[in-house]
Amino acid sequence: MASPSRPTPDRARGERDDLRVLGMMSGTSVDAIDAALVEFSVQGATLSARVVGFREMSMPDALREELLSVLPGGSGDVERGGPAQWCRLDTDMGQAYARAAVAALKELGPADLVSMHGQTLFHWVEGGVTRGSLQIGNPAWVAEATGLPVVSDLRSADIAAGGQGAPLASTLDALWLRGSQSAALNLGGIANLTLVDGRRVLCGDTGPANCLMDALAMREFGLPHDAEGRIAASGAVDHGALEALIADPYFAQPMPKSTGREYFHLGWLSDRLAGIGPLSPTDLMATVAELTARSVADALARARAEGWAIERLVASGGGTKNPVLMRRLEALSGIQCARSDQLGVPSQAKESVLFALLGWLAVHGLSGTVSGTEGPVTGARATRVLGSLTPATPLNCSPPTLAPPTHAPPTHEPLNVSHMTELAELVIVREDT
Repeated sequence: MASPSRPTPDRARGERDDLRVLGMMSGTSVDAIDAALVEFSVQGATLSARVVGFREMSMPDALREELLSVLPGGSGDVERGGPAQWCRLDTDMGQAYARAAVAALKELGPADLVSMHGQTLFHWVEGGVTRGSLQIGNPAWVAEATGLPVVSDLRSADIAAGGQGAPLASTLDALWLRGSQSAALNLGGIANLTLVDGRRVLCGDTGPANCLMDALAMREFGLPHDAEGRIAASGAVDHGALEALIADPYFAQPMPKSTGREYFHLGWLSDRLAGIGPLSPTDLMATVAELTARSVADALARARAEGWAIERLVASGGGTKNPVLMRRLEALSGIQCARSDQLGVPSQAKESVLFALLGWLAVHGLSGTVSGTEGPVTGARATRVLGSLTPATPLNCSPPTLAPPTHAPPTHEPLNVSHMTELAELVIVREDT
């Protein structure tokens, strides 16, 4: 990314070069709504970010059960769900986000803006091309509850420009790790990888991470997840089964690429293992954990064969709590793995910090995706400003004469931010420095 100079904020007009953004995320594990309050400030073309705090709110049980039933691979089927159910889920998720936002602001302090991902219901990919991505959780509920402007719908603009719409973590990774030779790995429901080698950037979803392991833990043991990898540690990898799984064509596709629960679910697992003898539940868990480690290690090996220099692997997400998975990642890749906490980004908060950053970029009119030496890393034709703002910002035109409202609407103070053109880097301000 270029490093142009930035005009000094016009403070006489109330322009600001600092902003506190509450980033919010619920991922493919559907277990919680995460919120991180991030304070951004600008010096020249460098953006500094300080993580003020992080809060995790468990997903309401009834909402989680209904979501899991309609998500691909659940007991229901999102393609057969009716509009009444989708409408109810959109409202219920919006209200859950609103409650989480209010609680986070009360605990962490005030914000100027909320930037929310919502809950992915379906990520539509055909023939390696992303056609659409549906996130539910209506932002109007958050705006109403907090009185703050809300940025949402952060994938559609990139998809409309021909991109994958994912993984958006590449934006944070490229700015944060710029100039290094690093691989950033997020182990959420899906594993995504960003490679940063000087000015070169490449990203993609490598395959399943926690989504298959969580589904197995629930089906076989009645547990929400394999805590600390204890189930996997008690089993043995079935290498015949592993080879049947890793032979799926998705794993050999080049990056950029994206996937989700629409593809990797228990039905996929059963289909791939149809010709394999029965595995015990513990051996199956061990094999699926090995699949995650193997698919990431294979992606890193291909990148190195193509000339990418990778000196360190920086990991984040819930999968970092699984020591079996982390040990196998290091063993198979031959790269020492550090947690993002060591570089100033709390591992469990990284995606929330990402969406806070995307919100900051959106209200400054800056692209939410980055370019490497070969163009936008998502595969889009060009980078795009991401997201939609609720409530809508006023246009520069004369307002019509309206009758006075019958009730007082919530107050939304306009954001008056200084103009920028482009960022060169992101500096994470660590509390211990």
